[in-house]
Amino acid sequence: MRQITGCKTPEVVDGGRRAGLRIRSRDSRIRDVVVSNFRSVTGVRASVVLDDPGELHIYSVRRGVWTLRQGAKSVVVGAGQFLAVSAARTSGYETAPDTTAAAVRLPLDSVGGSGRPVTLTGSAGTRELRLLMAHAQLLHETVEGLTAIGANAARNALVELARGILHSDTDPAETALQPALARAAREFVDQGLIDPELSPALLARELHVSVRTLSRAFASTGESAAAYIRRRRLEAARQALTAGLSVTEAAARWQFADSSHFIRNFRRSFGETPAQFARRCNRPPDA
Repeated sequence: MRQITGCKTPEVVDGGRRAGLRIRSRDSRIRDVVVSNFRSVTGVRASVVLDDPGELHIYSVRRGVWTLRQGAKSVVVGAGQFLAVSAARTSGYETAPDTTAAAVRLPLDSVGGSGRPVTLTGSAGTRELRLLMAHAQLLHETVEGLTAIGANAARNALVELARGILHSDTDPAETALQPALARAAREFVDQGLIDPELSPALLARELHVSVRTLSRAFASTGESAAAYIRRRRLEAARQALTAGLSVTEAAARWQFADSSHFIRNFRRSFGETPAQFARRCNRPPDA
C-alpha cells in the first residue's frame, strides 16, 4: 500500500474464494486510525489475532448480523445497531450471509477509554454514530489527496467523534466536525426525499443540533440545506420523468406545492420545462 502524507490509500481486500468464503473489505488508514467497509457474501466464522489489544473497535451494521465473541460470551449486533468494544476483549467473530458493516479502529487511550474494558451497544441512528460513519466514508473518498495537515485534522476529527460515542459529549459546532455533519444530513435527505416533513428543521432535530449549527456545516459546501433538499428532489423527479411519470405526479410525489411551482424550479435548474424534458427523453430514436 502506498504511503501518502501520513495516510494509506484505500485497499480492497477480497478474501473470497478461499474455502468457499466470499469476503470483501475496503480499508483506509490515517496514522493510528483505520476505517473499513466490510461485506461477507457468505457466512463467516473466524478467530481474531490482535495486532494491538489497546485499540477500540466500533462496528456499525448496515445489513445482516454481526456476532462478536468474547471468550465464552457473544455479543450479537443486528442491522441498524452499533458495537463499540475493546479489542482486548475480542476472541473472534461470526457474520450471517450478506452482512455489510463499517468499522473504525483507533487507540483506546486516545478517546479516554484506557484502563477499563468497553462493550457498548446501541442504535446506529444516533447523532454520534451518524457523524462518525459519515466522516469515515468521507475519509475513504479523500485520503489520497490529503496533505499532512489535512490528514492530522481528519484523524483528530475521527478521534473526537469516537470519544463522543463513549462519552456522549461531541460538539457538532466544532469546525473539524462540520464536514461529517453535512454529510450525515445529506445522507438523511437522500433517504427521505418524498417525506412531506423533510426540511432543515427536521434535519436539525434528527441530528440533535441547532438549525444554526446545521447551516454552518452546509455553508462549507456552498449550498444551503434547503437548496440541497430542493436540488435532490428535482433530480429524483427528473429521473422519474424518463420512466413515464407525469408532471403532475412528479410534482406531488416530490412534495412541490403544485405543478406550477415544480415547473418554475425545474426550468430554473435544467433550462427547460419538465414536459419539454420528458418529450425529448422519451422521443423514439430516428429511423
